[in-house]
Amino acid sequence: MRLALTRTAVVAAVGVSVILGGSAAVAAPLPETAPAVPVAPAASPAPVTVDAPADPARAAEYWLDDYGIRTAWQTTRGAGTTIAVIDTGIARGPVEFGGVVGGKDFSGTGSSDGRKPVGAVDANHGSWVASLAASRGTGVDTGMIGVAPEANLLSASIGFGAAASVPFVEQVADAMRWAVDNGADVINLSFTTNTLTWDQSWDEAFLYAFQHDVVVIVAAGNKGSGTDEVGAPSTIPGVLTVAGVDRAGAASVEASTQGITIGVSAPSEELLGVSADGQLVVWEGTSGAAPIVAGIAALVRSAHPDLDAANVINRIIRTAKPAAGQTSVPGPLYGYGLVDAAAAVGASVSAVTANPMGSLEEWIRLNRRAQAPSVPQPTVTPYIPPPLPDAAPAPKPQSPLLPTRETLVYGTVPLLGGTVAAIMVALGVTAAARRIRSTRASSTSSR
Repeated sequence: MRLALTRTAVVAAVGVSVILGGSAAVAAPLPETAPAVPVAPAASPAPVTVDAPADPARAAEYWLDDYGIRTAWQTTRGAGTTIAVIDTGIARGPVEFGGVVGGKDFSGTGSSDGRKPVGAVDANHGSWVASLAASRGTGVDTGMIGVAPEANLLSASIGFGAAASVPFVEQVADAMRWAVDNGADVINLSFTTNTLTWDQSWDEAFLYAFQHDVVVIVAAGNKGSGTDEVGAPSTIPGVLTVAGVDRAGAASVEASTQGITIGVSAPSEELLGVSADGQLVVWEGTSGAAPIVAGIAALVRSAHPDLDAANVINRIIRTAKPAAGQTSVPGPLYGYGLVDAAAAVGASVSAVTANPMGSLEEWIRLNRRAQAPSVPQPTVTPYIPPPLPDAAPAPKPQSPLLPTRETLVYGTVPLLGGTVAAIMVALGVTAAARRIRSTRASSTSSR
């Protein structure tokens, strides 16, 4: 099983060089000033007055307006909800992460509170993901702000490959249960295994989340990192899988993949992220699309606290807008379409009685044959025959040279009787023969 965070690239946002594909790359900085206003030429040009520039971070977050998030904020900003980020850890330092209310490490190499970034390569990944979901910003109108800026965060740190001393499947299973037990309303998983199937231990872990009414959001994976089709955990029935689109709303070539399990699509290119050291970066991947949808799920749960997880997911997929050129809804490229936070929060949507993304419990029943229930016992009372009589006591042992009752009755006595009878018959016959001879002899002598 090949593990991968669903990140394909990261570049610096404010002129800071970072490693990209093994070499340093410098991105163009975010705009720090507003563009100049053109004026008609004059003999003596007058000075031009322009408005104060907007905060560059807020200005770069195009998804806030394009996907109805600012409109949804008129109803709620996610207060009263908790998003668990199961990733490489949410850093302690940046003020944007003031919403973290708890954490734990499951990699065996992080800190006990789950706030130490895990891994040499992907250490910032968990912080980037968390900043898109629920960053607080650095002020009222400054700094990067998340989709649900008033939601709480849980940091469950996990590691990949050599970055962990605990098997990956075990880390995820334990982190899922911990997140549920610590009050998560939404769980975000921005990684893929690049395989359709999953370890059997995940059956119980994900089922535990669904049975406790938790919405699970999963990234679809990126073609740029070698993911040609969706892989677990995005293939697990019941999760909401998120594909990625570019700024124009078209399926991302490098930062998304496709598959029949995709639920909705969200931005995965030109995204912002707050690093562990507080630096702001631009990055891409469905790792970023997923927490945008996780934030929207938190907005829905905050606005509609009476809804269960199945209906939260249903509102998100039913209010999504089909992408330009999308021919089938749902489809393997966009799912139900581009997510719309304002509609998900405010639209009228009919309730459902089951998770529209499938039932893991039913899948287990059909596919885990070894776990099939035992054959039911018959309900008819079986016939029980009466007990047999007690066996006769065994005879006392005696010498084989002495006669027994059986040998006397059935052997010796009959044999003796028969012998006596035979002797008596023989004696009678002999006596009769003698009389006959005697009579004949007398007759002869008389003559």
